Amino acid sequence: MKLKKGDNVVITTGKDKGKKGKILEVFPSANRVVVEGANISKLHEKSRTKGKAGQIVEKPMPINASNVMIVDPKAGARTRVGIKKIDGKNVRVTKKSGSELK
Repeated sequence: MKLKKGDNVVITTGKDKGKKGKILEVFPSANRVVVEGANISKLHEKSRTKGKAGQIVEKPMPINASNVMIVDPKAGARTRVGIKKIDGKNVRVTKKSGSELK
């Protein structure tokens, strides 16, 4: 998986198509990512202590990694990611502008 925590991505398909956000969490074994502000689900939490009421919490849920694309830092558009060997280390680079991803 070429996506990492902290990458800026745009969602390409689904109900949140076109939304941009940062990756909060990555699940490589399940091929899923959590993007801030996307795929929000309302979870009902039970009260943990006596006297306090339960509440409804909005939480971003994971989406398939194939439904997001990295945003090119130079061009500002979505792009694919490649790997290039620079100084003996593998570095992620964007296909659109060739800029290095941190």
